[in-house]
Amino acid sequence: MDPGLSAPPAPRPGDDEPVSTGQPPERTDDPGAVGDRGDTPTRGRGWLTPNVRTLSGVSFLQDAASELLYPILPIFLTTTLGAPVAVVGVVEGIAEGVAAATKLLAGRLGDTRARRPLIAAGYGLAAVGKVLIALAVVWPVVLAGRAVDRVGKGIRGAPRDALLMVGADPTARGRIFGFHRATDTAGAVVGPALGLGLYELLDHQIRPLLLIAVIPAVLSVLLIRAVHEDPRPTPDRPTPSRYTRTARAPIARPTALPPRLRSLIATLGVFGLVNFPDALLLLRASQLGLSLGGVISAYILYNTVYALAAYPLGAISDRVPRHLVYATGLAFFAVGYLGLGLVHSPGWVFLLLPLYGFFAAATDGVGKAWIADLAPTDRTSGAQGLYQAVTGGAVLVAGTWAGLAWNTTGTLPLLISGTAAAVLAAVMVGVGGRWTARQGNS
Repeated sequence: MDPGLSAPPAPRPGDDEPVSTGQPPERTDDPGAVGDRGDTPTRGRGWLTPNVRTLSGVSFLQDAASELLYPILPIFLTTTLGAPVAVVGVVEGIAEGVAAATKLLAGRLGDTRARRPLIAAGYGLAAVGKVLIALAVVWPVVLAGRAVDRVGKGIRGAPRDALLMVGADPTARGRIFGFHRATDTAGAVVGPALGLGLYELLDHQIRPLLLIAVIPAVLSVLLIRAVHEDPRPTPDRPTPSRYTRTARAPIARPTALPPRLRSLIATLGVFGLVNFPDALLLLRASQLGLSLGGVISAYILYNTVYALAAYPLGAISDRVPRHLVYATGLAFFAVGYLGLGLVHSPGWVFLLLPLYGFFAAATDGVGKAWIADLAPTDRTSGAQGLYQAVTGGAVLVAGTWAGLAWNTTGTLPLLISGTAAAVLAAVMVGVGGRWTARQGNS
């Protein structure tokens, strides 16, 4: 404000009512409010809130269960159940497609219904899916289990991401989402490490590992009882923005979101078309000559880097434009993919996969914080759902074309995706500022 202009006196501590300025009140009373609406954070409000701690613990337990299964599931399908190799791609492709479709509906429900029951249902279904996989004797049961698991993931993601901001400082979105991704990915370190150790202790038996994975999944559901629901809108709140005065649709429609946000989601979705599932990277590591233990060890290193770097990079994105942090992640993606496509020695995997971990750390939580920066107050869950559905659907497409072009080495799809990511990183540096909201005043 110009020093020559007078300003209304600030309320003193203990005042019951704010000083009237003649203007509509700012929507700072909504603890879950985030987005493109000019909110002013409450001074002294912390970022490591009870919800952030609890939901991070929930994600840690669930990811430990999921990632204990992930590296061994292809072996379980092909060796234990006798499924052809093509079934591995079919199972993961259908699972990701189901998750992407579910995120659209769940994101919209998260803006109109209580979010904690949705989160509990999502994690509960994930636990049920793991039980189905553990009991499977034919591969279609594994497909059903993965589909149920991914439906759970689709239901819980957007409502959970919205509840992470309840009672938190909106200027700390990068730190909040970065911390959540760090603890989530710590589970992805513990899970495979536990699986590798038990695999050796149990004389290379896989089915007992599948049963053990159910335990942390069930514990994650029980922990959700400690999550605090955000208050629902009340009649005395200000009229929603012109982007929210729409009919109550069953899914988050792009036209219900601001143009800048739609453009950002579309752009990140384009990148998703070259971001194929990590299972293919692990396949490449195996094709280079790594044993199962070596593949799992390299995967643990990847997740360790991801977990350690996610919070610092999220915090950095609260201080510098998010598009620069995201572009840095794309550069690491390019290094990882191009490197894996060009090398011929298995030893390189232990360098390239950890470098690839910086890509996930710089884009996953940062991308969600970026979406939250631009989302209207009563469309935060729907915006996250649309974003995750678009990028998840794009990854499904990427996995399909990469699988078809893989042949025996995967060199071609790796080089195509790595080159595309390098180009997009340069473009993001140049024009990404058009999607950057002012920190704390999005």
